[in-house]
Amino acid sequence: MEEFIIEGGVPLNGEITPSGNKNAALPLLAACLLTDEPVILHNVPQIRDVFAMRRLVESLGAVVEELDLHTWRITTKELTASHLDPDLCRRIRASILIAGPVLARAGALKLPPPGGDVIGRRRLDTHILALRALGAEITYDRVFDIKAAGLHGADILLDEASVTATENAVMAAVLAKGITHIRNAASEPHVQELCNFLNTLGAKIEGIGSNALTIKGVSGLMGGEFTIGSDLLEVVSYIGAAVVTGGTVRINNAGVQHLEMVAQVFRRLGVHWTVDGDDILVPSNQSLSVLSDLDGAVPEIKTNVWPAFPTDLTSIAITVATQATGSVLFHDWMFSGRMYFTDKLVGMGARIILCDPYRCLVQGPTPLYSEKLESPDIRAGMALLLAALAAKGTSKIRNIIQIERGYEKVDEKLKALGARISRDRE
Repeated sequence: MEEFIIEGGVPLNGEITPSGNKNAALPLLAACLLTDEPVILHNVPQIRDVFAMRRLVESLGAVVEELDLHTWRITTKELTASHLDPDLCRRIRASILIAGPVLARAGALKLPPPGGDVIGRRRLDTHILALRALGAEITYDRVFDIKAAGLHGADILLDEASVTATENAVMAAVLAKGITHIRNAASEPHVQELCNFLNTLGAKIEGIGSNALTIKGVSGLMGGEFTIGSDLLEVVSYIGAAVVTGGTVRINNAGVQHLEMVAQVFRRLGVHWTVDGDDILVPSNQSLSVLSDLDGAVPEIKTNVWPAFPTDLTSIAITVATQATGSVLFHDWMFSGRMYFTDKLVGMGARIILCDPYRCLVQGPTPLYSEKLESPDIRAGMALLLAALAAKGTSKIRNIIQIERGYEKVDEKLKALGARISRDRE
């Protein structure tokens, strides 16, 4: 098992270009199963979760050719299997995204339960209810047995604005007969990318970017070409890295149109940046002072569905808050395990009170000190890496496979900014 060794306290300086959006790449790869014509995807991130999804679609009959490192051509002339490898499915939560396209094209699939980060209960009911509304018959006995003689349009009100359930429903509906309305749909940038991608293949999806989608079913999809946008979670992670180390970093192709709410939240922590076209410049002169509410009360940073502050950025924001003057309450009501990594920050010197599984109070600033750490999940792992970059002394982070599930060549990118980071085998 490999580990990162980080000598902290070194300001990061320079410029960086983020990789393609992991949360867009995974459903796009699944959606390639909907057509028998070639599809070319550009800016594919080279990360573990994407490679796992590649193996899943290949196991069903897709042929994936690497035109270059980040450009893949996917051709699925026919689906040659209807069973998925349980071990592969356990590696990533996104394996559930295979359900919609395979059901739409082949009418049957045996799907083992998906895996992914252990951050609390992650229900699948919304997926099942949506697919049943479209005409699927689904039973479960340690494996989901999904069948449909033919899918039909439906009026679907999702019981929660689930990203992956929205994506599954959309992918199933594009080949269903008739018109499908999806209300309370998720509208995150990667959901928008999936819908725009499907429309380039001949789908008819309206309402993209809203929580009400209308899909007019078509008889088949064509091939096409699409470029995956930058990963906003990676962008904000490197903003955080610049801030906690006191450096100046320029982030190219940052997808600034998706960062308005993130900018609002980070301003409450005393963090600012400037926008130059689609680039972001994070300066070293951060005030890092928590902005109290108007009545002087401790502010609350609360996650919510898009376009509110995303749950996946909670861990990064908490680490930044440890270096800001003042008190701030973080509240992530979505996942009961998201906050548990904070004990590792406390072990590094942070003042954090874990109020309950969903809330923590951060009081800063506090100097951080080196520690031996272990990455519990993708986002917490990156947050701990930021803490190690800011800490005095040399830290070690084990289980870096978790971080590399979502961040491409993170050590090389940080080295290019001047970080003293290396990897070693335990």
